[in-house]
Amino acid sequence: MAGETTIDVMVLGAGGGGYPAAFRLAGAGRSVVMADPIGNLGGDCLAEGCVPSKAVREAAYARTWPEKYALFGLRGPKPEVDWRGVLAHKDRVQSLRYAQHRAEIEASPLVLLKGRARILDERTIEVATDGGDLLRYHAQRIIVATGSRPHILPIPGAEFALTSHDFFRLGADLPFPRRLVAIGGGYIGLETASMLQDLGTEATVLEATGQILPGVDSEIARFLHEALARRLRIVVDAKVTAIERGAAGDLLVRYELAEEAKSIAADCVLMATGREPVVPEGLSTLGFVTGEKIAVDDRLRTKHPHIYAPGDVNGRSMLFHSAVYQSLVAAEDIRSEGRGSKTMNFRSVPFTVFTEPEVAWVGQTETEAAREDCETVASTYRFRRDARAQIFDEDGFLKLVFEKKTGCLIGAQVAGLDAAHLIAPLALAVRSATTAETLSYMAFPHPMVSEGINQAARAVGL
Repeated sequence: MAGETTIDVMVLGAGGGGYPAAFRLAGAGRSVVMADPIGNLGGDCLAEGCVPSKAVREAAYARTWPEKYALFGLRGPKPEVDWRGVLAHKDRVQSLRYAQHRAEIEASPLVLLKGRARILDERTIEVATDGGDLLRYHAQRIIVATGSRPHILPIPGAEFALTSHDFFRLGADLPFPRRLVAIGGGYIGLETASMLQDLGTEATVLEATGQILPGVDSEIARFLHEALARRLRIVVDAKVTAIERGAAGDLLVRYELAEEAKSIAADCVLMATGREPVVPEGLSTLGFVTGEKIAVDDRLRTKHPHIYAPGDVNGRSMLFHSAVYQSLVAAEDIRSEGRGSKTMNFRSVPFTVFTEPEVAWVGQTETEAAREDCETVASTYRFRRDARAQIFDEDGFLKLVFEKKTGCLIGAQVAGLDAAHLIAPLALAVRSATTAETLSYMAFPHPMVSEGINQAARAVGL
């Protein structure tokens, strides 16, 4: 092992919580070393998450277009699915982005090590590289951005289930799932079931609670449930108890519904029961509890002020774009020696579910605001009266929630057409405390669903 090297910042993890801070600090002249087992940027998002899954999703979505042909006065067959071709498209996008990231690393002064890091004490980190080297660093600041992994339900036969890693990793070679059972009605289970059904899978979603998207605004969840139930089988209040391998090689998922034992056969079972933080080895020696989320303040500082934990590892907002935001806030706090003004606003982070149809939300719902004794005024714009939605014969809604006292937007929910696009300007409006009056007098392009933003704002009369 070589001697100990003193550096300004050690970054553990090269995903969204790690690399934005690493580049920002290296560009500001700090000596930065980043360690990651993948050895490239993007973390699980690029390796097996949002990017490859959306590449498959868009392939599935493109296949649904012939279902709308008659509406537009068109005719033509629905394309057959080349599953290997779909996976090859996913791999192409992943490989393209990995090559792009390698070029970014080469152009940066930061050092990226492919390997696993272990924390020895409050400022000392040891990295075992894939090349067999054991390197030790003394860092003035440490950023723990080691992300998350799929949570595995502790049931008999759990080893027979696949996770998002198996579906979307680079080089995934699983056969096309003809009969899918997704355990979990959160965004991962719903998105995967939705896209695979569009490609020809018979899909079932089993959710343990009383609604899909547990904890999300009930109107959003109800809209999506009704829309997806037209083509997926969705069972709520279903407690999965076991997965069994049948004699013919197929799988049997056993579950309880209203205290009655039931089962469903499948050739593929997806474990989509959430994600859990991954913490680096040795972190427990600093007083952190193994297996638990790392508590942080609004600058992403832990109980040790020189150690930061942006991204999934803190469990506050487990989304790639949120991790990037958090990473940059942490970098600014380090760069300014704690004297900067940048803080993390978790409520302004948008959440989108890329099912077909989409749903998205940001900020507070009326119910959440009421728990804080915040009086609100809400306004809903129904897509059935919208020109663009009428062109596509789509349903949905957009709801804006304003604080009555100030007139500022504090939350928004969108269900249906263009939800993933609409939520971005609404997140900005929440972040900047934009008022109903300002939104009322905005000119949004016509004919686009975004016109519903100012129409809903005008209706509240604040």
